[in-house]
Amino acid sequence: MSTVHDIETVEIRLEQATQLFDNHDPYPFKERRLDQAAEAYIVSHTENLPTRRRIHIVLHLPQQEVTSQATAHLGEAITRHFSERADATQRSLSRLFSIGRRALVIGLAVLALSVLVVRLAENVHSIHVPKLFVEGLVIFGWVANWRPMEIFLYDWWPIARQRNVYRRLSRAEVSVKVSD
Repeated sequence: MSTVHDIETVEIRLEQATQLFDNHDPYPFKERRLDQAAEAYIVSHTENLPTRRRIHIVLHLPQQEVTSQATAHLGEAITRHFSERADATQRSLSRLFSIGRRALVIGLAVLALSVLVVRLAENVHSIHVPKLFVEGLVIFGWVANWRPMEIFLYDWWPIARQRNVYRRLSRAEVSVKVSD
């Protein structure tokens, strides 16, 4: 990887253009998914880059491969792949927030019910409720909100970050050069 002003370059050397793609994917060449190792390599070289820097992916291929039919669609295929990954990651993030909202409604209902039961127990003087039970009920109400708070405070960050990396890669410039 090299840096030229505000552009970060990820360089990949290949023997064939098809090496970049999953061979088990039944779709036509330009619609195939990237090979997992190729995707991991590209992502690992770009995920920690400053967001203001553009990404340029340079594929180095032998002369005979540079002029092949498959090579003509490499940029489009890479763009499509990362765009689809960004969309899938956005859907995962939306599902997580949906789960968080449901968990929050349940957690708040449990907390409200716990506090209500504690207040009723404190106001009914004819019934002696052990302090341990009262305190346990309040703690239970707060613990019921643990998962939604975890989702809304922490769990979404890595997913949003991954989505943003995929979005940046979907906008990356892709070029093919003859390998030395």
